[in-house]
Amino acid sequence: MNTLKLSLAAMVASVAFAGAAAARDQIQIAGSSTVLPYASIVAEAFGENTDFATPVVESGGSGAGRKKLCEGVDENTIDIANSSSRIKQSDIDACAKNGVKEIQEVRIGYDGIVFASDINGPEFAFTPADWHMALAAKVVKDGQLVDNPYKKWNEIRADLPDQEILAFIPGTKHGTREVFDEKVIIDGCKEDGALEALKAANGGDEKAAEKACMALRTDGVSVDIDGDYTETLARIDANKNAIGVFGLSFYQNNTDKLRVATMSGVMPSVETIAKGEYPVSRPLYFYVKNAHLDVIPGLQEYIEFFVSDEMAGPDGPLAAYGLVSDPELAKTQAAVKARTPMGALN
Repeated sequence: MNTLKLSLAAMVASVAFAGAAAARDQIQIAGSSTVLPYASIVAEAFGENTDFATPVVESGGSGAGRKKLCEGVDENTIDIANSSSRIKQSDIDACAKNGVKEIQEVRIGYDGIVFASDINGPEFAFTPADWHMALAAKVVKDGQLVDNPYKKWNEIRADLPDQEILAFIPGTKHGTREVFDEKVIIDGCKEDGALEALKAANGGDEKAAEKACMALRTDGVSVDIDGDYTETLARIDANKNAIGVFGLSFYQNNTDKLRVATMSGVMPSVETIAKGEYPVSRPLYFYVKNAHLDVIPGLQEYIEFFVSDEMAGPDGPLAAYGLVSDPELAKTQAAVKARTPMGALN
């Protein structure tokens, strides 16, 4: 009896959603500010080249977008979450708890995270260790773990510019921050020897040591930016000595204002990311709520359109804007066509 009631309730909810969603003819998308320009290009082209309404694309950050995706299954929840970092198992669990049972993971290509300063400033050649030593709350100096004493970049390494350390980095809700922490701060912590010192200080606990690696100084040298890259650019315009963290495509569209640094001797570019040479690159994704596919007009068509060769291929408009085309794009196209849901991550 209880099973029958639940089944009937589910059917009623499904019919109610189908009826209400038919009135919403625009796909709703939110999430990563890094993916935003690519999704906006696709949405505009989709509206112009099909009979469907142009999707509504909003920002807000990768984590916020995934959270919105997992709020439930109905016309008041979004259809797609853009993300510059991979979904977490905690997101998948939150989705399942709210009735979002099947999610598609769609990898659209690759992007790089770059470090750029005012166009008229000096050139920088960074390593991850430089960034950890500049921003970490605790660093190793003279063999001891100490509170970070560094004020200028050339105090960290003599061949870096004689310039005060001031960094504008993505806030914790951004997918870019997750990659920055992993591929710059933690890798830098390993390079400069701090990880081993922190591990010893935490009784050999490597996870605790990595967490300690990511603890950044709070004296105003490291500044979280919760807005998008335009806010970071504005901060650099007002603080000419600052270094900002950006997506490659944003930098490429602002080369008249920004000077980009090398990382571990490699200049960031589409070519160096495609070859796997630039060390701070990451895949970009969007996540689709499968329960909405047959209810929201054009949703399946939009997804297929996004990952088509014409849009996401190496000669498409997304590549022209800075997206590094995925060498396994055909595999993604097949998965999208089959509506293949992702499984558990652990």
